[in-house]
Amino acid sequence: MDVQTWLAFFVASCLIAISPGSGAVLSMSHGLNYGVRKAGATILGLQLGLLLVLVIAGAGVGSLLLASEWAFNLVKVLGACYLLYLGFNQWRAGEASPLQEQEGGPAGTWKKRCLTGFLTNATNPKGILFMVAVLPQFMTDARPLWTQLLVMAATTVVVDVTVMHGYAAGASALRRLTRSARAMRVQNRVFGGLLMAVGAGLFFVKRGGQHA
Repeated sequence: MDVQTWLAFFVASCLIAISPGSGAVLSMSHGLNYGVRKAGATILGLQLGLLLVLVIAGAGVGSLLLASEWAFNLVKVLGACYLLYLGFNQWRAGEASPLQEQEGGPAGTWKKRCLTGFLTNATNPKGILFMVAVLPQFMTDARPLWTQLLVMAATTVVVDVTVMHGYAAGASALRRLTRSARAMRVQNRVFGGLLMAVGAGLFFVKRGGQHA
């Protein structure tokens, strides 16, 4: 991958990461609830899910997935239901954090937060749609596929980690203002509502990126 192509892909990666989505909402939610350090496990999970989507798209499996209406709808429904589940749990948590309610600890377990992040990105059909559409634009037959995918994966992950930590840090800075029971309840309902809204929106995603 030449420098000009990489710079174009870098800009595209920044725009993808900055644009609001389920990963951004989850990073802000966990940053606000648990702080940046504990949200790191969530962000790690998001990157593992993102890498899986990149591999699926880059290996051509994504194209096969999009070609099969049954397979695409299965991923779509699973992703939508998972975000609805996360959002509902956070909404009903009230004055406690959703993971505290589920795991009995102040922020649940490290594995729980990491798995939540992974499933959030791995079951997002929008990510697969976007990667299948975008990756080929920056790839060439003149270079080995695996080296191009490696560069793209490293670039995407570095950018996304930076942006997600920025979201988590920004939300964490507001923690002093949200320590009261009322503020925690409002916070949980806002982020829970956002996650459910994103999840509901996935039901309307169509193959080819068109909406119903």
